[in-house]
Parts: sequence; C-alpha cells; structure tokens
Amino acid sequence: MKRIEPINDSPENQLEIIADESGLAVIVVDEKSSVLKANNNSICELLYASEGFAPRCAGDCGRAFRMAVEAGKAVSYECYAGLDCLAVPLKTEKPLVAIVGRAFTKAENYRKATERAIAGDWNKFPPTRFFENVLINGSVNNLEAAAKRIAALGEDVAKIIGGANPSDAGGVREPQVGSAPKAQDRAPETAKAAEQQEKAGSEITRRIAEFHRQSAGAARKPLEDSEDITAWRSLFGSLFNLSYAEACRSIVGFLSRRYEIASLAWLERRDDRFVSILATGALEGQAFRVNLPANDKLLFEALENERSLELRERGRGGERANPKTVALFPVAVGGEVQSALVVGDELKEELKRRIAKFCKTVAAQLEILRLREEVRRRNWLAEALEKFNESLKNLDAEDFWSHLTRVSAELMRAERSSLLVFDEKSDSLTVKAAIGATADRITNKTEKIGDRVARVVLNNGRPVVVRDIGKVGLSPAPKDWKYKTNSFISYPFKIGSRRVGVLNVADKADGGPYGESDLELLNAIAPQVAVLIDRATLKSRAGEYEQLSVTDGLTGLLNRRYLEERLAEEIKRSNRYGYPMCFMMIDVDQFKSYNDAFGHTEGDKALKLVAQCFRETLRGADVAARYGGEEFSILLPQTTTAEAETIAERLRAHVEAMTFPNRAITVSIGIASCSLELNSAQDLIVAADSALYSAKRKGRNTVHVYDDLKKSSGSKNLPEGRRE
Repeated sequence: MKRIEPINDSPENQLEIIADESGLAVIVVDEKSSVLKANNNSICELLYASEGFAPRCAGDCGRAFRMAVEAGKAVSYECYAGLDCLAVPLKTEKPLVAIVGRAFTKAENYRKATERAIAGDWNKFPPTRFFENVLINGSVNNLEAAAKRIAALGEDVAKIIGGANPSDAGGVREPQVGSAPKAQDRAPETAKAAEQQEKAGSEITRRIAEFHRQSAGAARKPLEDSEDITAWRSLFGSLFNLSYAEACRSIVGFLSRRYEIASLAWLERRDDRFVSILATGALEGQAFRVNLPANDKLLFEALENERSLELRERGRGGERANPKTVALFPVAVGGEVQSALVVGDELKEELKRRIAKFCKTVAAQLEILRLREEVRRRNWLAEALEKFNESLKNLDAEDFWSHLTRVSAELMRAERSSLLVFDEKSDSLTVKAAIGATADRITNKTEKIGDRVARVVLNNGRPVVVRDIGKVGLSPAPKDWKYKTNSFISYPFKIGSRRVGVLNVADKADGGPYGESDLELLNAIAPQVAVLIDRATLKSRAGEYEQLSVTDGLTGLLNRRYLEERLAEEIKRSNRYGYPMCFMMIDVDQFKSYNDAFGHTEGDKALKLVAQCFRETLRGADVAARYGGEEFSILLPQTTTAEAETIAERLRAHVEAMTFPNRAITVSIGIASCSLELNSAQDLIVAADSALYSAKRKGRNTVHVYDDLKKSSGSKNLPEGRRE
C-alpha cells in the first residue's frame, strides 16, 4: 500500500491542516463567489461542475458570503444539498469568507441525498463517485471548533491565499453567483475538455488520499501515540476499496492484531437491539444480542466521553451465577448509532479509551461505505424490477400462469418454482403452474398440496426464507424429488386482508442459499404479482363480478373500492421499504357537453375507448380504475414522480390521438407522489385531485404535478380538489 505522508504544517498549509484534523471541507471565497482555496468533498465537486446545478451551488455560496460579511461573525446554514456549513468572515484587507463543513450532520439529510442519487435529480452522476469522499460528521461541534481555528488565523489568511485565483483552487473552478458554468466546468465534449476531466480525476484521487488522513477527525484531540495514528491511517486508506462487510471484518482483524485482543464481535443495529454479524475468540459462534435502552442517551454518553458500556451476560431465566462481562463501544454517524464493537477480553482503561476513540474516528469511513453499498443495492434492485416489468408486458393470456411463474423464477434465479392460488370458497390452495424437475408431479398432484409450508405461510402472512431445511425442523422432500439444495423461499401474496396465493422458489442457480437480498427482491415485485394473480382469478370467475364488486361494468377497469384498498396497501409498502409510488387522478375534458350533444350511449362508448387507451399504455404493475363518472385513477407502484409524469404524458397523448366516433376527446391529469407529507390514501387522493383541478383550470389536455403546484403556491397545506 502507498504510504501517505503527513501534511506539512507551514503557514501556507494551515487551512489544509484544519480541514484534515477536523475531518471537514474548507473553501475560501471572495465577493464574486470565486474559490481562492479549496479542500472540497465529492458531492460539491460534481454539483459545481454540472451545468444544471452549478448556479444553485454558486448562489448558496454567494448568499453565505453576504450573510457572514453582514453579520461580522460565523453564520451557520444548510445548503440546498442538505450539507451543513458555517460561513466565517476573515479579517483581511479584501473581504473573504471561509465556508467550513460541507458535511452531513443529520442522518435524514444524507439519506435524502442517497434517494436523490438513486432515483431523483442526481441520478445522472455515478453513485460511487458521488459519495466518494463525502464527509459524514455526526456533530456540529466539529464545525464550530474548525471555524474558530480559521477565524483565529487573521491576517495569516492573506499569506495562505497568496494572491491565488480560482484556477489555483486545487483543481476546483467554481462559477460566480448566478452564472452558468464555464465551458471547462461542463461534461467533457471535446478532446481538450476530456483532458481537463482526466486532470480533475487525478486531483480527486489526491483529495481522497487526504481524506483518509483524517484519522483523528471525529475526535479533535490527537492521540499521544504517533504509532497509533500511523497504523490507523494505514487501515483507513485500505478500507476505501472494500465493501462494507469486508471493512467490518478488516476492522475486527486490525484491532485483534494491533492490541492483542482475542475475543471481538461486530454488531449491527436491528430495530431495538444489536445482533452479532461476526465474532472471534470466545465470542465466535455464540448467538447473542444486546437489547437497547428506551433511548440512545447511554450510548451517546459513552461516545462523547470516549469510554465503553460494561454489559453483563443474562440467560433466559435472568442473570447467571457467574456472568461474563463485555465492553461495548458504540459507532455513531449522523446522530444515529448503527453499529457497535464488543470486546470480551479484560481491558485496561487506557486501551478502552483508545478503542473508543478508534470507533469514534472510523465511523465516517464506515458510513461512506454503507451509503455506497446502499446505492449499488438500490441500483441493482431497480434494474431487476425494470427487467421484471418488461417481461410482464409479454404475458400470454393463454399461458398466463406458467409465464408468470417462469418470469418470477428467472428473476429469483430459481431452477424450481411453483405458483399456488388460494380459493376462499374451498379454503384450499391450487397449483396453477410449476417449473423445473418433477414439475408435472406437482401440477398433477390430486391430494391437498401446500399444507406443510405454503398453507402456514399464507395464514401467517409472512414469508419464510430457509437457508437449510435440515436446521429448521422440517423433514426434507423425498429423494425422488431430486432437489439440488436445501434452501427455499415460500412467499405469500395478499391484497389488503385478502389472501391471494403463494410463490415457492428453490434450487438457486448458483447452488447457494437464499437470503435477505432475495427476500427484498420478492418484497419489491409482490404488489405486481398479487394484482396479476387477483385479476386472472377474477377473470376466471366472470359470473361473480357483480357479487365481488371490484370491477366497473362499463369499462372493465377495476372500481373505486378496489383501487382505494390497493392504494392503502401500497402506501404501507412504500413507507416500510422506501419505494417510490405515485397516484394519478384523470378527468375527461368537457364530458358533460359530449353527453349533451351525442347522448349517454355515445358517452359510454367514449369512456370505453378512454379505458382502452389506458390498458394499451400502462405497465403490467399499474392499477387503473374508474373512480366515478368520467373520472379515472391510476396507481403506479415503485414509480418516481419523473417516471409518472412521463407515463401521464404518454396517456394524454394516446387519448388525444385516439379516433372517437363523434369528436375528439382529451383528458387532464393530476399527479401526487407518496412522501412524508402525503402518506395516507386520503392525502394522496386530495393532492392528485388538486393537481388535476389546476390542469383543468389552466387549459385542459395537460398534466400537472402536485409538488410543482405546491412550490408555485408556497403553501404547505393541502388545497381541496375541485371538479368542473
């Protein structure tokens, strides 16, 4: 590994030293928002080099400059990207301001940033590069301490800047307030621009190396032992190229070797407890968990005081006669304790202090790795869902069940799969399709099927992931069934409280066991599969439509009752798993005049053609319903606002291009997306209806988005939707 030399402590490098020791980014700007000195982070670099976002970045820096100069003291603010900053006026002949921080101090903000990078307006940036060295600090104390040190530099800042201009700012050239980026700031479109981009990449690599040197960044108090600092920096540099899980193993191995500790365990937070994911020595192989207190006060007290929590072993019947004790060291970032290190060996107080400081310091690096992994995971999930939805477009009505089973199995990389549908009247499961070895034996089975696992799963409403059937008390399948592995998933599908069916997958193609990532993928496709199964089942019971009262007799679409039930279910899923979801309200423009001019019979024909446009345009997972009269609504699971707007525009154009018997017909569409503000069925309906009313009021035959309506009105309250 390349050795990283310590930073020179000459006056010219004071800003870099402060940035390095505090673990923060620092830039110096003038009244034109030109950057004279920079120690930046990857988010700021990419946004400032982007034509679309640079004006907003420059505007925020310009606003910070004015606030600090007018106040004559450090001013705290949060930029539009969610980064916390302090603008510090510098005592120099020429007005200058140092912007300190550009770091996330709130867990909510860096999670929002992750969402924007995955499915929002930042998704054009490479996710791993976007979070390459973003600083996640966890406390405003570091910002304030760094700001005081910079302010204390006084006139020395002039020496540090040394007459620099923007081109000397460490490879970062930032535009003036409100101006568009220069040509060299844009994506490389010419050979010269490509060469500049390559140089910028080298500069980013250099800054990453500097970032790794912030070994004592979170602690602010340097260790007395310089050998510890050197060893830590070496470790931190190596973590950057590892996955999160590999980094955790590397940390445990490092501490074990460095401090001769035999028994260690790395814990991850699961709701109200910590669970062990890897362990060494006497802790290895032990199934133990740590229940957390009602709040994290004790954990943060230990973190701030650089000490451990002493935990005593308890059995199921209470405390044991000779309980073992362990030391727990919390690892916190962004105001949340997500991980912890447990040491089973007896430690001296000085060593406890060092390990506590280590855990406090390594937290930022670990959270960067966690975020990068989350981005990669979400990208993988989005790609898998896109492929799945594309496959659903080719569903053959004559071979519906086997096709749906095959598509699901391919997504899960399962060599065997079976789809069972629940019949409420007979209270039984029926095998609709099966693939893989001995599939015929399953589909031709005359006796009850699924009683061993599928029935239990369906009744409980919870999926079962079995890594090894031999370890869960279930008897293995007969040998002549020729299963290759002992791992399987049995997944129940429900719509509201109604049980729909069960999907079983087994024999993973790579021979490995099924796990949490496979379950997450099934959670993602469950809404689509449940709706498809339910629709197919309803069609097979054509005579029971009126009794079930879930379809509209005129258009053949689902009705309002069914839609509202599915909407409530999808909102729960969106809130639980963080999936995007959108809802549309659609109204046929001037339909009353159409009825008055041509009669209700012709009006009914027109509504049928509008419904046909919906069926021809929408994806397999989307749920279209007749809401009432000439109004329709559409539920779009796992769909971002931008995607929903594209689908809505496609719908609008299709209806406009459709040939109607008497005269042209158009529709107006309002869109609302599930969010923290809109997280109930009623809120989404009212919001989409408000956007629909706005579309009709402003000319009809158009698409309006509720978020845009709210921004333009500046109101946080939900306006009441109205119809013409």
